[in-house]
Amino acid sequence: MAEANEELDLIISRLLRAPRSRVWQAWADPEHLKQWWCPKPWTTEVRAFDLKAGGAFHTTMRGPDGGVSDTPGSFLHILPMERVVFTSLMTGGWRPATPWMPFTAIISMEDEGEGTRYTAHVMHKDKAGRDSHEEMGFFDGWNSCITQLDDYALSLAAA
Repeated sequence: MAEANEELDLIISRLLRAPRSRVWQAWADPEHLKQWWCPKPWTTEVRAFDLKAGGAFHTTMRGPDGGVSDTPGSFLHILPMERVVFTSLMTGGWRPATPWMPFTAIISMEDEGEGTRYTAHVMHKDKAGRDSHEEMGFFDGWNSCITQLDDYALSLAAA
């Protein structure tokens, strides 16, 4: 796990009600991911989802006002039921990218009581990038999505 750096990283750690198996199920299937990935009423199109190291991960989010957020990227590391690491700095097959928002995210899932400790650790190249991401509404947006993830994971049948 990467060591946190307050000047460069944004971190959210929450206890979800859903068990880890269902959180993983909601994360590991693109049909499930699109149900919770962006704050509603925005919608998500999953354009690429190859859940392996070097696999493409590309989502396009669309807002009711016509806004679009297109984020191609790549999975860097997958540890089933425990960790997903992805970045906007590369696309599938380790191809370099020039993203509008450069970051690497480490998503961790651990059992805690009957629920799941879910941590999103988002790393940036510099303080300006970190601050820009925070000012864009990182905490409100990612927390909304995590709440949607928890609600959606709870609705899934036991795997």
